[in-house]
Amino acid sequence: MKTSKYRHLKGFTLVELMVVMVIVTVLGSLAFVAVKSVRAKAHQAVCANNMRQIGVALQSYAIDNGAYPATAHTERLDRSWIYELEDYLGDFDELRICPADPKAEERVEQKGTSYILNSFVFVPKTDPFGNPVGKRMNRPNALKDPSRTLLAFCCADHTPAGPGNDHTHSERWDSWAAVTRDIAPDRHGGKRSNYLYADGRVVAWNGEELRQKVESGMNFAEPPGYR
Repeated sequence: MKTSKYRHLKGFTLVELMVVMVIVTVLGSLAFVAVKSVRAKAHQAVCANNMRQIGVALQSYAIDNGAYPATAHTERLDRSWIYELEDYLGDFDELRICPADPKAEERVEQKGTSYILNSFVFVPKTDPFGNPVGKRMNRPNALKDPSRTLLAFCCADHTPAGPGNDHTHSERWDSWAAVTRDIAPDRHGGKRSNYLYADGRVVAWNGEELRQKVESGMNFAEPPGYR
């Protein structure tokens, strides 16, 4: 009798199956991490483009009006500063929202923005009677060094979605906890975030580097010549 050619073929052992399953799991995990990393970089690039265009709009607004737009600290609480730039921005609803913002949809609906302004520049100091005191930094020609002056940040995840919370409290940034109450230094990829400077640049800073600066006593939001 002829022996079947299939008789001596063996199936996978349990150990071999487990090895295959482990390999598939590892490859799947690597693919997931790669896709997540690509998505984070894409979101960061879109966010940076948003901030650059907002930077141009801020300068254009200041040229036309003599100063940067006011925040909810000095103006109406139901209208964020970003709406003062609506005529200067093309895709307004897209440009005011960071794609990595977990509250993106809420901010669109409640007329807010993912970006928060530096109070050192945009919130003039006043006395108890509301009269201006000290230097007014809310005009481009008042900024001593635009290349070292921060205008805007990505707001913290827990920042309310409405228009009232549209500026930081940078003068109180004496600890890392105070910084993260206002901004999201880990917005992109869990490590970095974008920062808009007055000269139009957008820089991606590493959150840990900024934390070290703050813990060394440096307030990185304070513009040169403020004091």
